[in-house]
Amino acid sequence: MLQLAIYGKGGIGKSTTISNVSAALAEKGLRVMQIGCDPKADSTILLRRGRELMPILDQVRQPGRKLSLDDMVMETESGVLCVEAGGPPPGLGCAGRGIIAALDKLKEMGAYDKYQPDVLCYDVLGDVVCGGFSMPMRKGYADKVFVLTSGENMAIHAAANIGVAVENFKGRGYAGLGGIILNERKVKNEKEKVEELARDLGCEIVASITNSPLVAEAEEIPASLVEAFPDSPEAENYRKLADRMIAICRGEGM
Repeated sequence: MLQLAIYGKGGIGKSTTISNVSAALAEKGLRVMQIGCDPKADSTILLRRGRELMPILDQVRQPGRKLSLDDMVMETESGVLCVEAGGPPPGLGCAGRGIIAALDKLKEMGAYDKYQPDVLCYDVLGDVVCGGFSMPMRKGYADKVFVLTSGENMAIHAAANIGVAVENFKGRGYAGLGGIILNERKVKNEKEKVEELARDLGCEIVASITNSPLVAEAEEIPASLVEAFPDSPEAENYRKLADRMIAICRGEGM
């Protein structure tokens, strides 16, 4: 099983990007599980076409509820297995610890043995890289971490922090940095800023995603762009990104 994680500043487009990557991999016949590691629990909403999926932590908190993998994991029309970790109620508890608890619960209940995914995708909030938010980087989880950023200063700052965290964890056998994905916002000197970041982190820009109105149109459906507009150039670009990420996780063409 290949495992990859995508990190980045909140609102930068992680969930849209990884959902399209998951849809593209499922198109190829791979069994893909996408795990949203954000308290908002909205990582997989496009893949689920808006259908309700109760986050794992919400289920755990319900007194007397019998936990079932069938309630935690939803298989979509495209064949992607969707999971949302969830988080504590606002103002109560630690979201990072919640991620740890949710991922531990999946393992404890034998989710990976039951569903046997070929690819496991973690969608992780990257504004804070500590505690449970670093969980997918740890040994036994992601093979590679990919950082999504635009050329906006706050996104660059968050991406740099994530890159440093990956480097600091490297000696513990944690995931390596797979590269940067540029989600273009058409800001001044965007490409140059992200190229400089890549040099500083010692990695490459894996792909550039151009800003397209089709993304917003797909989200209105709601659906991933790959599913909503499969013949578009944008969908083909997501397919190429998916292929590149898998190749990097396999250690090919680094």
